[in-house]
Amino acid sequence: MEPPANPGDGPPVELELTVENVESALCQLYFDPDMERKNMAQKWLTQAQGSAQAWQFCWALLGPDKLPEVQFFGASTLHTKISRHWSDLPTDQHEGLRAQLLSHILRFSSGPKMVLTRLCVALASMALNLIPQAWPQPVADMVRAFQPQKPDSEGGAGAEASQDPHAHCLALLELLTVLPEEFQSGRLVQARRAQLREALAGEWAVVCPMLRQLLQSQDSSNQVKDKVLRCLSSWVGLDVPLGESHELVQDCFAALSNPELFDTAVETIVTAISQPDCQRYIDALVNLMPLVLGLHDQLKTAAQDGDMETSHGICRIAVAMGETHSRVLLEQVDHWQEYLALVNMILYCTGIPGHYPVSETTSSLTLTFWYTLQDDILSFEEEKQAVYLQVYRPVYFQLVDVLLHKSHYPSQEEYTSWSTDDKEQFRIYRVDISDTLMYVYEMLGAELLSNLYDRLGRQLMDPQQSAVWQDTEALLFGFQSIAETIDVNYSDVIPGLIGLIPRINISNVMLADTVMYTIGSLAEWLADHPVMLGGILPMVLQGLVKAELSVSSVSTLKRICRECRHDLAPYAQDILTVSQDVLLKEIHKSSQCMWLMQALGFLLSGLPVDEILGRLHSLITPHVQRLDTLAQHELNPTNKQSIVHILGMMSSLFTTLDINVQADSSEGAASPRLTPSQTTQNPVVVVLQQVFTLIQTILSKWLDDSEVVEAVCGVFDKSVRTLLHDFGPMVAQLSEMLGQIYSAFPQASALDLARQMVHIFAGDEHHISDIRGLIEVLTSATLTIFQQGPRDHPDIAESFMHLHAQILKRKPDMYLSDQLDIKALFYCGILSLKFPETPTVKAASLFFTELLPRCKDMPSLGEVLQGDGKLLTETILQAVGGGSPRSLTEYFSEVLLSLNRHCPALLSQWLRETLQTPGFPSAQVSTEQKHTFSQQLLREQTNKRRVKEIVKEFSLLCRGLQGSGYSDY
Repeated sequence: MEPPANPGDGPPVELELTVENVESALCQLYFDPDMERKNMAQKWLTQAQGSAQAWQFCWALLGPDKLPEVQFFGASTLHTKISRHWSDLPTDQHEGLRAQLLSHILRFSSGPKMVLTRLCVALASMALNLIPQAWPQPVADMVRAFQPQKPDSEGGAGAEASQDPHAHCLALLELLTVLPEEFQSGRLVQARRAQLREALAGEWAVVCPMLRQLLQSQDSSNQVKDKVLRCLSSWVGLDVPLGESHELVQDCFAALSNPELFDTAVETIVTAISQPDCQRYIDALVNLMPLVLGLHDQLKTAAQDGDMETSHGICRIAVAMGETHSRVLLEQVDHWQEYLALVNMILYCTGIPGHYPVSETTSSLTLTFWYTLQDDILSFEEEKQAVYLQVYRPVYFQLVDVLLHKSHYPSQEEYTSWSTDDKEQFRIYRVDISDTLMYVYEMLGAELLSNLYDRLGRQLMDPQQSAVWQDTEALLFGFQSIAETIDVNYSDVIPGLIGLIPRINISNVMLADTVMYTIGSLAEWLADHPVMLGGILPMVLQGLVKAELSVSSVSTLKRICRECRHDLAPYAQDILTVSQDVLLKEIHKSSQCMWLMQALGFLLSGLPVDEILGRLHSLITPHVQRLDTLAQHELNPTNKQSIVHILGMMSSLFTTLDINVQADSSEGAASPRLTPSQTTQNPVVVVLQQVFTLIQTILSKWLDDSEVVEAVCGVFDKSVRTLLHDFGPMVAQLSEMLGQIYSAFPQASALDLARQMVHIFAGDEHHISDIRGLIEVLTSATLTIFQQGPRDHPDIAESFMHLHAQILKRKPDMYLSDQLDIKALFYCGILSLKFPETPTVKAASLFFTELLPRCKDMPSLGEVLQGDGKLLTETILQAVGGGSPRSLTEYFSEVLLSLNRHCPALLSQWLRETLQTPGFPSAQVSTEQKHTFSQQLLREQTNKRRVKEIVKEFSLLCRGLQGSGYSDY
């Protein structure tokens, strides 16, 4: 479409609907550089398509002298009118419309293709409106209309039809292809969909022989055959019986030898045999089996020649047959050898030569098949299962060998040449193999572990074999895959494996990584067999000092410290020394340093209580000194990141350092450790008190930096969560500091920390005055933000709502204080409901569902509700009616349910008063619909799900989306 000389001269929105104006708007849409004008044109054209005149001007747009883009819009308009405005067309015009459509399809059969397809879709849509009563045999009529006419026949359509039978054949196939597709994509009520499906399935008797004839004919071009295959694929989606079309599916296999048709033939065959309904036609499936097996030679040749496309396609066919119909084919005992041959063909695909994903992409397609086959075999009753296991267990042992081989890394040199994307795909592929091995263990059991152990032993004892690091890595990978999720505590090979691991040379990084992960997967076993720790820990600490083993070594140490903490005392000094060394040398990235500190928290938790403080001091002192130095330095991004990093390490350490876990382990011990109650103070509290002044210094400099404040709050938040009531000695000074920093510079993290303190200490008489004072300060400062306009602070609004929901839950009598302005808090909740951010609305909803049940017992709350409940109701209705995103309606429904449960009479009054306003909450809903909504809502005081449905339905009505197909989204 050539741009006009001046594309800006498009039609203004108010212009009348004429062909010229439509063409002008299309030019504006396609060529005007101004996005606003493009959008205006788009809006105007959409309105034009919906107008009554569109039935007329669409034909003019299809004129032979028009540009393809204009013709396409004309055809699209026809489809829009037929599919969405069919009832506007009088019945006596149906026949004329059908004739015109057929005539135009014939005329456009030679192109442009995009116009032809839209016309075919329009006729398909028309057929779906008329089938079966008004158009009982649509396919037969369509075929007849496309028959070659005699040259002397009357009428232009016939004359044109005789010109290019090949083009007309392709046009007919296009029409027959889009007919089922239009059915599948159309918005139809269930009864009508069932009626149409049955009618179209009846038409298959006409379509199938014609497709078969065209596919077998030597006169048919590749283009026609390709279209036949696509047409079959489309009709298969209607669940046409395989019993009536298996001969046509068989014919498709012949197309696999034609390179031009190969891809389409694969798609069609896979679509056809993947239909679950096919299982009703066992004979048809059995007849297709030799054809699938007959592709094995072509598969092997393709694999040897590196023809990835062909091997990929044939594998898809084999897997579709084997996976979709696994159980049915297993039950055909007379054909067990054929199915076994298919299973072996799929096994060949799993082990296809090459490295995934660089030189092959086929093997990954097969992995889910092995799950399906195993599930089906193990679902048979015991006697039958034993027979199948006899046949298929050897296949699954072969599968393990194949999977381990496929998991091999390439050489270091080759692997370095891979792209980042290829490496990531290979990593995911190995995860999939790992999951498959874990699953296969269910069938092969302990024998699988013994098999892997024997092979690993032979390899490590033979210097020649152990030189190939990939073999050792793959076997360990197999062990790790199984031990990661299966309880191997009773396996008799694990002690031997633990004994073999120190013999492995971990100079290769990828092998060393897998060694680390394997040790980590055995952490629970080591907890039950602590005597074996001495042989394995040095290897982990050896890995810890290498940056390239950062993730695997740190995560493994963390798992060991978590699972074996009560048996690590003899090794604590070594672990702490090496860990401190790597932390000070900054060998690991920040996230691994956090993991390492968590590991050390677990380690310290398991030590005797009187040792912990000393060990903790020696661990944390160098970092506190560094923090002190940084606090004296100037403010710059580098110093800030270092401060945040050190505070993060302290948070991580205090997340897991919990001396209370010792109470469990001390039971039955020869010399019970001291319990926390016997000690003066928790070691974490001692350290926090010692660094408190330093933290205040840092805050005084970085008070306006949310990242630093968040990191500081994180240290105390993690400590409170872990220590619970042991944190008590810190409450007074922390409450004072929190109030000061928040008043100076409000941050959501301070509110979140306060909420945690309310959760733990609100019921504690020793600390209630400190907590109460803190809440009053935080509330006063936040109310100021709300008065100034909170829109730029959704995080503060969210945290503030959560804080007050927690207060109402844990200590509602705080609301009796004269210092809390309850009316202002209520209004803050209403403002928070108006936010578009989901977390803020969710928090506000929680605030109201905690507040409303207490209005009866607390007069001050009841008074506020009496005064402002109507405003709350109005705000919610406005949001439901279109003021807020539809995804938030479930939170509004929770508040409405709570209102109805705790003050139904008031809600009834407020609904009546607010909904009587014309056009509120939307002009789309009638007075009757609003009344129905009120009645339905007021009837439900307990059923949360039903209230959500009622509110969702009303929201759709308000937005004009009811019945539009959007209600499912």
